[in-house]
Amino acid sequence: MGLGAALVAILPLIGVVATALGDGQADIALSDLSRYALTSVALSAQVAVLTAVLGVTAAWLVVGHDFPGRRWLSWALALPLAAPAFALAYGYADLFDAAGDLRIWMRGTLGVDMPFEMRSLGGAGLILSLAFYPYVYLAMRAALLNQSSQAIEAARMLGASPARAFFQVALPMARPALAAGVALAVMETLADYGAVQFLGVQTLTTGVVRAWFVFGSVEAAARIALPLLAFAAVLMWIERMGRSGADHDSGRGRWRPLTLQPLPPVKAALATGFCLMLVGLGLVLPLGWMAHTMIDITPEWPRLIAAARHSVGLAVIAALVTVALAALLALGSTRHPLAARIASLGYATPGAVMAIGLLIPAAVLWRLVPGSVGGFGMGIALLIYAYAARLMAAAFEPIEAGLTRVTPSVVQASRMLGRSETGTAWAIQLPLARGALFTAALVVFVDVMKELPATLMLRPFNVDTLAVMADNYARDERLANAGWPTLLLVLLALPAVLWLTRKISTSRPGEP
Repeated sequence: MGLGAALVAILPLIGVVATALGDGQADIALSDLSRYALTSVALSAQVAVLTAVLGVTAAWLVVGHDFPGRRWLSWALALPLAAPAFALAYGYADLFDAAGDLRIWMRGTLGVDMPFEMRSLGGAGLILSLAFYPYVYLAMRAALLNQSSQAIEAARMLGASPARAFFQVALPMARPALAAGVALAVMETLADYGAVQFLGVQTLTTGVVRAWFVFGSVEAAARIALPLLAFAAVLMWIERMGRSGADHDSGRGRWRPLTLQPLPPVKAALATGFCLMLVGLGLVLPLGWMAHTMIDITPEWPRLIAAARHSVGLAVIAALVTVALAALLALGSTRHPLAARIASLGYATPGAVMAIGLLIPAAVLWRLVPGSVGGFGMGIALLIYAYAARLMAAAFEPIEAGLTRVTPSVVQASRMLGRSETGTAWAIQLPLARGALFTAALVVFVDVMKELPATLMLRPFNVDTLAVMADNYARDERLANAGWPTLLLVLLALPAVLWLTRKISTSRPGEP
């Protein structure tokens, strides 16, 4: 069963490689491919540096220091995960547009203008960093909470200042978690389509979608996707290496939580202000501006309600299918550890690449059974397949962690009482891991709600999700109209993100 689940994730990737290496005609200029690749690398480098700085600083502040608002900021800092990156792009581009009210006021009243444009590589790097820094923050926060205070106390006793103790002791021990968090942020950067497309930044992912939609060439799209697959493999290797070393300190000796260091009033105000700034810039400001601009716009309620229904329906179905496949993968991971690694490649692969990979099996099926592809049911099935193939690894991690809490003696007792392996899984292992199953389902639900490129490429005709509806408005520069589906999407995803972040915040006993 685990091998079958892994095959679900790897089949679209095989389709991409087979298409790219096939004999089909694909007019791709090497200069265009190089430009896409260099832009993707430059954007990823910006996001890697900025998310590392922001995420590490925020994590160290809330874990090691006492300042006003620390407790609620410790989970609020992860809330930008509820907003898709394109939501931030819409808000900031409209707020700081050259013809926007704010820029006009700045030029007319203050006599100054912004030193750079949001619709640029630098603007895209800033926006994506604000959207994805929670990946680094959550990874670093968990790593720092798992560190015992003994090492920090020893460094302080030897005369190290708090800053030196952090940079020379705590940060090196948490380096695997930092690498994993940055790798996740870069994966999301490479996979992003809505934000970079709207900001006019041409990355490999926008090249894949453009080759398919504009030129109608699946071969060209597949060949542009090959560098993305290479980047994805490298990033997944970095992320897996980070996970394998993330807990290297937590099992040594007696664990004691880090002692909170009270900050003097000025530093405490700066710490609170920095954390509030991240939450404000990553969520409140762009969404607040969109809410302000859409007040005078009457929404198209029938379309909006239909899009919300499609988004929630697809997210729920995808969560159920993905969790089922990930559970099979986790139950068989001890016998087939390679299957889990193969399936993990899907998470690092952009949705646009998954969509291209599924077009080939769909075309083969259409030739074998004419009329089988193209209907509403088949379109939904392909879309769910793409979601499951990409997000199976994201669901696998919490499920595997939940199953490890079921002791081998319990499983052996069930087998000795005559239950089969499948019966033991249904009666013992999965019920005991139901909390992990629910967590995995919420992770998939949130990601599917925000997914755009795969939905654009595979959805049946007239099946618009909230993300697709917002993208359609944004393409027409009707950002006030785009505010309604964007904010509704965030509101629907926010409860799941709140639950997940609160669960993470209370996951370690003895947390300060």
